[in-house]
Amino acid sequence: MPQESSQPPHRVAVLVDAGTNPFEVGVATEMFGLPRPELGLSGPLYEVTLCAPAPEIRMNHGFFTMSGLPGLEAVDTADTLIVPGRPDNVVPRGPDVLAAIRRAHARGVRVVSFCTGTFALAEAGLLDGRRAATHWMWAETFRDLHPAVRLEPDVLFVDEGDILTAAGSAAALDLGLHLWRRDHGAETANTVSRRLVFAAHRDGGQRQFVERPVPEVPDESLGPLLAWAQERLDEPLTVAGLAARAAVSPATLHRRFRSQLGTTPLAWLTGERVALACRLIERGEERLDVVAARSGLGTAANLRARLRRETGLSPSEYRKRFGGVPGEGAGALSV
Repeated sequence: MPQESSQPPHRVAVLVDAGTNPFEVGVATEMFGLPRPELGLSGPLYEVTLCAPAPEIRMNHGFFTMSGLPGLEAVDTADTLIVPGRPDNVVPRGPDVLAAIRRAHARGVRVVSFCTGTFALAEAGLLDGRRAATHWMWAETFRDLHPAVRLEPDVLFVDEGDILTAAGSAAALDLGLHLWRRDHGAETANTVSRRLVFAAHRDGGQRQFVERPVPEVPDESLGPLLAWAQERLDEPLTVAGLAARAAVSPATLHRRFRSQLGTTPLAWLTGERVALACRLIERGEERLDVVAARSGLGTAANLRARLRRETGLSPSEYRKRFGGVPGEGAGALSV
C-alpha cells in the first residue's frame, strides 16, 4: 500500500540557457522529476520545472531545440534552483539569467550548479569567498575569471549549505544523490541509487578522474569483493584482508579502486560503514555503541566524528532529521 507523503513536493527549477548541456538537464529531471515507485509513496517528493530566458532554447552543439519553456519567473517560486553547465564559459550570461540567480539566492533558495554551471553562479556574485567545484579542464580559466572564489579543482562536489557545486556531468549524479541523502536520509538515497544503477555514495571530497593513466593490468570488476565486504562491515576488515580476498597485492587493489571507483579501499570502506550507521539510526536504533559496533566504526567517539564529517550532523541531530520510530534499546543517541 503506497504511503502518503507528509509534505508538499519540494519545488526544483532547472535554468536552461542557450548552449546548455543536455546531459545535465537530463540528470536533474531523472533525479528529481520522474516518479519514484521504488520508494512506495503515493505522491512525489520533488516537482521539477524547466525554465529559460526565452521560450525556445538551442541546446549545446545544436543537437536539438527545446520549445514551450516557462520564463524565468518560475525561479521565484522554487525551493531549489539547478543551473546546468554549458561549454562557452567565457561568454557572459544574460543579465536576466544572472538576475534570476541572484533573486533566488537572496530569497534563501538552495542554489545548485552542475559542471561548468559554477561559472554562472560566480558571475552572479554568489561564490566570492566561498568554496566551489567545477570541471578540472576549466579550473585555470575559472581562477582567471573569478579569483575571489576558493576553487577546489579536484573534488567531485562542494556542499556549502545553501550553495552546492558539482565538478562534472557525472559528478552531477553524485551531487543529486547527496541532495536526496540530505533531504530524506541515506536509506532513501540508497533506494534511488539502486534504481539508477549508480554508486550510492561517493564522498564529495573524492578526487575527480583527472587525466587518469592507463592501468598496468587488465581491469577486473570489484563487484564481488565489494558485495562480500558490505555483508561484513561489522568485522575488522583491513586493506590487506581485502587484497587477500581478491587474490591481489594491496598495491594492485589500490590501483583497481582508484581506476574503478576513484577512491582508496580504506576511504570506500569508511564510507560504507558511515552509510550503514545512517541506515541504523534511521531505522530507530538509539544505542550509539550498538550503531558503532554494527557498522564497524568501533567506538561511539569515532562514529560521532565520522558522521559529522560526512553529514555535518551529530548522531542525535541526524536521528531528529531522518530517524524513524525509536527502538527499545537502552540509552539515547548523544551529541
